Amino acid sequence: MSVPDRDAARRQLAGLARWRPAEIAFWVAVLAAYALFPQRAALIAEVAVIALFALSLDLVLGYAGILTLGHAAFFGWGAYVAGIAASRGWEDPTLGLLLGGGTAGVLGLLGAPLVLRGGDLTRLMVTLGLATVLHELANRFTGLTGGADGLQGMVVGPLLGMFEFDLEGHVGAAYALAVLFLAFLLLRRIALSPFGWSLRAIRANPLRAAALGIPLRRRLVAAYTIGAALAGVAGALLAQVTQFVSLDVLSFQRSADGLLVLLIGGVGWLYGGLVGAVVFKLMQDLLSSLTPQYWQFWIGALLVVLVLLGRERPRAWIARLRRPAEGAAP
Repeated sequence: MSVPDRDAARRQLAGLARWRPAEIAFWVAVLAAYALFPQRAALIAEVAVIALFALSLDLVLGYAGILTLGHAAFFGWGAYVAGIAASRGWEDPTLGLLLGGGTAGVLGLLGAPLVLRGGDLTRLMVTLGLATVLHELANRFTGLTGGADGLQGMVVGPLLGMFEFDLEGHVGAAYALAVLFLAFLLLRRIALSPFGWSLRAIRANPLRAAALGIPLRRRLVAAYTIGAALAGVAGALLAQVTQFVSLDVLSFQRSADGLLVLLIGGVGWLYGGLVGAVVFKLMQDLLSSLTPQYWQFWIGALLVVLVLLGRERPRAWIARLRRPAEGAAP
């Protein structure tokens, strides 16, 4: 590539990295929701946690194209590491967050060669098996994890040494939103960097990407490790906000929730995980209050509609409705 072409590519990437007004409006709306609905602080924290988990999954699935059914393995690992640290006297929430994310990243780095060895079906089975093994280990070592009774006795210290976690969850919600925003900035930087574009190229056509000189295996290992670390941060965040860890953090349902969030919001689009998390948790909260026994049925119905219609068909309908009006205009 010549120097002018390289400079033009850099300018184009810099233009894509600029913040759009819609992005700014989205985060202003998030801050407004936190300020206007203090009584729903616990729900806001839950939305932030599942949004962070969905973002980590989107990097692995949506950008790198690595199919997985066991992303909850890293989420649960981070939750248990942060929970055990807090129950053993390491009360600083920042330290627990770094421990959960760092050790989950190491786990992802060690497991990446095994996951990337085969095709899509093999990856599905290996990731699901990894999460299942960790679930059974957590259930077996009750002295360390609490087993089916959950990890109790956690003591999380004040945030930054000043802000105590309150029962209403105001500090926890602000903490979760701050961590989510920092993680989003990191992922946005990654997605709009040459590294992120190379991941898109690998997902679209691995053979052509390899022919262009992109190191496929190293890029996929790096993406999988980063996604695992961020999932561990999400799990540690949940453990600190709720001050409780159960086997549910390693369950298949947790991985399925992340996939459902991405299906609702969109795969391969960072705001898809955020929007999908908001829609999913609001629907879950509303439907569970209206029909406590059948709320999963309605979420499943939405999933079926999304699969059947997709996202392009409603846009096509809207465009088709506009055409007659535009044609009749003078």
